[in-house]
Amino acid sequence: MKKFIYSFVLSFFTFFTFAEEGMLIPSLIAAFQSDMKAKGMKLTAEQIYSINNSSLKDAIIHFGGGCTAEIISNQGLILTNHHCGYYQIQQHSSLENDYLKNGFWAKNLNEELPNAGLTASRIVSIEDVTKMVLFGTENITNKDEKQRKISENIQQIIKDKTTNSHYTVEIQDFDYGNSYYSMTSEVFQDIRLVGTPPNSIGKFGGDTDNWVWPRHTGDFSVFRIYTGPDNKPAPYSKNNVPYKPLFSLTIDAGKKKNGDFTMVYGFPGMTEQHLVSGQLKFIIDKVRPAQISMREKSLSIIDSRMRANDEIRIKYAAKQASIANSYKKWIGQIQGLKELRAVDVKHNYEANYTQTALQNEAWRDSYGTVVERMNMLFEQNKAIEFSNALYIEYLFVGPEFFKQVRVMDDLLKNYEKYEKSGDLKNRIDKNKKAVEKFFKDYSKEVDQTIFYLLHSEFLSQMEKSYLPDVIYSKSTEEWSRGIYEKSIFTDKQRLLDFYTKLSSKSIKKIKKDQGYILFTSLINKYRGDILPKLQDFQIGMEELLKTYVAGKQIMFPNEKHWPDANSTLRITYGKLEGSSPKDGMMYEDHTTIDGIIEKNKSGNPDFELLPRMFDLYNKKEFGPYAQDNELWVCFSASNHTTGGNSGSPVLNENGQLIGINFDRTWESTMSDYMFDPSRCRNVVCDIRYVLWVIDVYSNANHLIKEMNIIRD
Repeated sequence: MKKFIYSFVLSFFTFFTFAEEGMLIPSLIAAFQSDMKAKGMKLTAEQIYSINNSSLKDAIIHFGGGCTAEIISNQGLILTNHHCGYYQIQQHSSLENDYLKNGFWAKNLNEELPNAGLTASRIVSIEDVTKMVLFGTENITNKDEKQRKISENIQQIIKDKTTNSHYTVEIQDFDYGNSYYSMTSEVFQDIRLVGTPPNSIGKFGGDTDNWVWPRHTGDFSVFRIYTGPDNKPAPYSKNNVPYKPLFSLTIDAGKKKNGDFTMVYGFPGMTEQHLVSGQLKFIIDKVRPAQISMREKSLSIIDSRMRANDEIRIKYAAKQASIANSYKKWIGQIQGLKELRAVDVKHNYEANYTQTALQNEAWRDSYGTVVERMNMLFEQNKAIEFSNALYIEYLFVGPEFFKQVRVMDDLLKNYEKYEKSGDLKNRIDKNKKAVEKFFKDYSKEVDQTIFYLLHSEFLSQMEKSYLPDVIYSKSTEEWSRGIYEKSIFTDKQRLLDFYTKLSSKSIKKIKKDQGYILFTSLINKYRGDILPKLQDFQIGMEELLKTYVAGKQIMFPNEKHWPDANSTLRITYGKLEGSSPKDGMMYEDHTTIDGIIEKNKSGNPDFELLPRMFDLYNKKEFGPYAQDNELWVCFSASNHTTGGNSGSPVLNENGQLIGINFDRTWESTMSDYMFDPSRCRNVVCDIRYVLWVIDVYSNANHLIKEMNIIRD
């Protein structure tokens, strides 16, 4: 194990001396300090990550479990992306208070809006616990027994670390179980919306500009962390107070230039750089096109209805954004992987890997056949992989009424247990509240049209053997009429009435409901036939990947090795720069407010602006935020990012905030599978544009006074 950890760090170090690919574990930062300084950084490792003193890491926040945010004041003020806070913004919006269209800025603490269920987590420490997790497993040969021992060790470590503490601990495996790290966190539960620009800024460009460059989106929103009087996490209360952080970021509103050092500090979600060539080809040729087709049909309905009706626009704003984001990303991803000939690249690498292993007696048995076994295992399970993807698109992303059936099904399956425990009434009351919330943002007409298109598409794409027989008992038209005209799950009052009268006798009636019949037959088929096979496949593949990755690190120590992103805190560094992704194409490194006005002239509704933008632009009222009489809006940089990095702070050589990461370029969307340093760029909202929107555009300069801002 010592040899492996040494190789792990050495290969990381070798890699980062000549490339920006990869995502660095902060607790290992000391090993890369010299290279980062050679590229312009002026910080020490201790300033970036420390468990004994306050450091940059204490200002980095895991926002809502899926995005990143950063603390920018000593009163718990945080910045994240507009799209990361979009659900909360949408939930607070109505026709009377259309915060999506007009924006919102609290004038004082009392006006800041609470958000039930939203959390913000600060990493307290990251520790290598590989030895502790694997303790006692050395001589266990049975896989199930070994995994049980690992699970026992993990639970004991968590117990030891959380006893008499308000912290939470999560232990993650890296490189498919070759190493393990514990993440100790402080989880805040009272997060309030402070301000958001209107959609015409925060979502400027809409789906047209999503994932592309040049970009002109002010993708940010402002929240605040509240705590109990003791500065510790507490549930929402009017008596809570703004959080006093250990560290808050200084903001650099000075000049920038091409080649400036950039560092992204955040929580990247998932990369899959080690996928076997056969699996990557299947994703490109089969899985992604099917997923794209499903979402394209949903979006065709949602987009048209949102354009025609303001009430629908508000109801479906967050849902549309969520569906569209992956939809467009996948299109660019396929294109990029094909242009890079990614499958051929993997084929060639795998052939070299195998040949290298077979030529060395010490490596032959361990690594000589692992690539072949990975490809064979995938080939045997590709139908399961595809079916899983389509079931997810249909049941969990498609028609919304399925969500209510799922909740009901859980209640009915546990009815006797809840009744005996005395918890039944609480469960019913909770579900009734959820019904009220659900139908606030639901349109039966929109959902029925989506159902009709997706049900037909689902049937045409799926193999018959992976579908329940009952699905063929009715035509799509018959299912549609039975569900949307009679089912309790598509009508608010019918569903509430059922919950009110729910008894052991009425349970029998629900089993005749067409919505219930369709969903339960599908979910039972999925859970009974597909999910177990998928889990067996994934366990088998991860075991092979563990060997495969270890072989990479041992046989090719000078190559680019880094652990896949897994929603844990990471660092990546690069520089502010443009790119030339194709022959004859050159992207500049930044955009300005001039481009906002120019795009608006196209007449595309994604580029609509409110009158105030024209007024300030025509008067050139850029405040102290312009550079050479230009107001920068966005810039691109060569940091390796992925989903989860949304909202991450982009820092300069001194660790000062210069922008908020929010996207990748169209040519970069394949970087989850394969990174190309010549074309992969992350897209950043310039912090000076953020400040300008808050200060000049929105007249919320009371927030500016909270921040520590420096200028040239």
